[in-house]
Amino acid sequence: MTFCPSYPIRPGRGVKQVPNRVAACAAAIGGVLLAGCALGARGAAHDPHALWLVVHDACVPDQRRLGSPSPCAEVDLAAGYAVLKDINGPTQFLLIPTARVSGIEDPALLSPEAPNYWAEAWRARRHVERRADRPLGRDEIALAVNSAEARTQDQLHIHIDCVRPAVRAALRAHAGEIGARWAPFPVPLAGDRYLARWVDGPDLAGADPFRLLAALPRARAAMGRETLVVTGATAPDGRPGFILLAGRADPATNDRGSGEALQDHRCALARPR
Repeated sequence: MTFCPSYPIRPGRGVKQVPNRVAACAAAIGGVLLAGCALGARGAAHDPHALWLVVHDACVPDQRRLGSPSPCAEVDLAAGYAVLKDINGPTQFLLIPTARVSGIEDPALLSPEAPNYWAEAWRARRHVERRADRPLGRDEIALAVNSAEARTQDQLHIHIDCVRPAVRAALRAHAGEIGARWAPFPVPLAGDRYLARWVDGPDLAGADPFRLLAALPRARAAMGRETLVVTGATAPDGRPGFILLAGRADPATNDRGSGEALQDHRCALARPR
């Protein structure tokens, strides 16, 4: 078989390039000119389905037919997700459902049979650690889903990368003020206001952050305006857990609901101290 060269993509702030088979590339972009089967930034930026095409037309078929997830880093057909290296930054990866899921507002995420994509994203942090070339602490990695306003792709993707050092410091400084119920975090994070809550456990197998967010009346009424960030943490008594941060797109404050802004795509925390 002939394959196009593989290129990572950047859905958070506009896709740069899209990997795919020759036929899939041609079908996806119609008459747009190709260079090595890579879709240029101008063409991809106007296609909100480019990320879905990468997973559906390249990664999943390759996994099924060849036992290789390329151009993705990982495809788990049973669990229903793929992991793809993001073009932005040395350590950032994306977890993407292999089913059609538009984004944080998709009702399928709250159905009883919905996979816990956050639990899988937390496990997929090993890809970030490999790129960082060292183990990372629980509170050095963050997972993020942007609001419908702040995204360019209409396929759910969870950003997996290092957390901003200043955000980590703020969460540590106010850890004692974060309880088991949603409450306003006392200071802005990356310039925006968030609600915060604590979740116990070494992993997210027993807690789906989408469901915990939807328990908020404001969120359930308009999930598309919400952004959600999850970072690992350790309680003062040594218990492992997670801090969940819920933001909201608000035109009045120029807040687009981009929880991804709490991540550091340069991964400064992984640099030698």
